[in-house]
Formats: sequence, C-alpha cells, structure tokens
Amino acid sequence: MCNLPNFLSLARILLIPILIILLINGAFFWALLIFSVAALTDAADGMLARLMQQRTLIGSYLDPIADKLLSGSSFICLAILGLIPGWLAVLVISRDIIILGGLLILFILGRLPKIQPTLASKLTTFFQLLTIVIVLFSQIVPFGSLLIKVLIWTTGAFTILSGSQYVKKGIEIFGQEAPK
Repeated sequence: MCNLPNFLSLARILLIPILIILLINGAFFWALLIFSVAALTDAADGMLARLMQQRTLIGSYLDPIADKLLSGSSFICLAILGLIPGWLAVLVISRDIIILGGLLILFILGRLPKIQPTLASKLTTFFQLLTIVIVLFSQIVPFGSLLIKVLIWTTGAFTILSGSQYVKKGIEIFGQEAPK
C-alpha cells in the first residue's frame, strides 16, 4: 500500500494548502513553483506505478482524488483572485463532483467500475494544468492575454467533452444487469 507512487499522490495533496496560502498572499512565483512540483508528481506517480509494477487499488483512487483536489483548489483560488473567469472554475468543479457522485452511486449499487481515464480526460487534465501554469506565469512575466483566452476556452471545451463521456459511461454501467 505504501509505495513511492502512492507517496507522490499523498505529497501532492499535502502541497495543496501551501499552494492556497501562496495564492492568497499573491506569491505567484512560489505558487507556480509549488504547483509545478505538484503537477510533476502527477506525471511521475502513474509512470512509476507502471514501471515499478506498483499499481495498487488505493493508488487508483488516490491519484484522481489528488488531481481533483489540486486542480479544483487552484481553479477556485484563481477565480476568486479574478485571474480566470468564474464559469471555468464552476465547470471544472461541477465535472469533478458529477464524476465522483456517479462513482459513489455506482459503488453503493455494488457496481464497481474500473477507473480508466479516456483520452479526452487526459487532455482535460493537461489543459487544466497548463491553464493554471500559464495564468500563474503571466502574473510573474506579463504578456498578451490571447494565449490565456484560448487556453480557457480549450480547457472549458475539453472539460465538457470528458465530463459528457464519463456521464455516458456511467449511464451505460447503471443500465447493465446488477451483479449477483
């Protein structure tokens, strides 16, 4: 249970309060540094779990929870600070709540789906993380806002697409015969 990939997921969760404090205090350079380290642990934990053959059930749940906590808290803070539109934060958080709520319902019904991210979901995570990095970077080195606008709309589109895919998959699983 306690292996390096799971430790990295836990470390990502533990970095979140530090990130929030830095954002609240306008320490964008340090917030970018902490967020980047946290994002790198996201890439590293999955890769290490595969390479070291240390995939665990707890890791399959811990990793996406850590991702959702990191992105969700970042989007909420950035929206409160007025650095991204509020609708994007609501969209990101709503998608995550819908996915987690759907998983909870399926779990209660005894239908344990295998957690398998789709390509759209992986791209959503990529664009969400990239949006946060670029927005934070823009607070350190000001530049044109066109890139940020494109990232915001791309992130929103992929968030809707991947959320729709998960809802569709959840409905399919719900419609299957219950396990005996």
